[in-house]
Amino acid sequence: MANDQNSNENSASDTPGNASDSPETADTTSATQSRPPAAEVAGASTPSNPPPAADPLSAMTSERDKLKDQLLRTLADFDNYRKRSRRDEEAAKHRGREDVLRELLPVFDNLERAATYAKTSADAKAIGDGIGMVLKLFEDAVQRLGGQRLKSLGQPFDPNIHEAIQQVESAEHAAGIVAVELVPGYQLGERLLRPAMVAVSKGPASAEPAPTGDDDTKQN
Repeated sequence: MANDQNSNENSASDTPGNASDSPETADTTSATQSRPPAAEVAGASTPSNPPPAADPLSAMTSERDKLKDQLLRTLADFDNYRKRSRRDEEAAKHRGREDVLRELLPVFDNLERAATYAKTSADAKAIGDGIGMVLKLFEDAVQRLGGQRLKSLGQPFDPNIHEAIQQVESAEHAAGIVAVELVPGYQLGERLLRPAMVAVSKGPASAEPAPTGDDDTKQN
């Protein structure tokens, strides 16, 4: 009887259908134990502290500050340019005045000599010749500076370059022609410095009719 019981126990232990000793069951249990939970897998792919979203107001403030800085720099550059241009303009004007005075100094020197000579000399011709030389020096100085004297005498009256002071009768000039140049006009290139003051001819004087015998009869 005891032998039969031992034989049955040995048979039960050797049965291949035992679930606890099956290799497949052991592998499944091991895989289940080694697989991490779904929550842990999801947490591994998602950062625990995501970066904060960009603040649109902060971005706009930064852009505003950048544009303001650029505007201030542009205004400063323009102010420097304006000051530099003003200095250059003043320097150019100063150089222009220097050139004019340098050209006119010899004229004044000769005028002074002529005035001194006129006080000690009674020779009117010599004084006139000296003044003529001074005028020639002045004319040359004006030409070197680019000035040009207008030709008015005998020219048709032009309101663009002439200023009519009066009208005169003239047998030499037809009506509308400059008969007398009172003050000469000058121009610099194409720009008028001053108009010429002139007297314009209105033609020859009209001849008075000669008296006739009828007029004498009427008077008697």
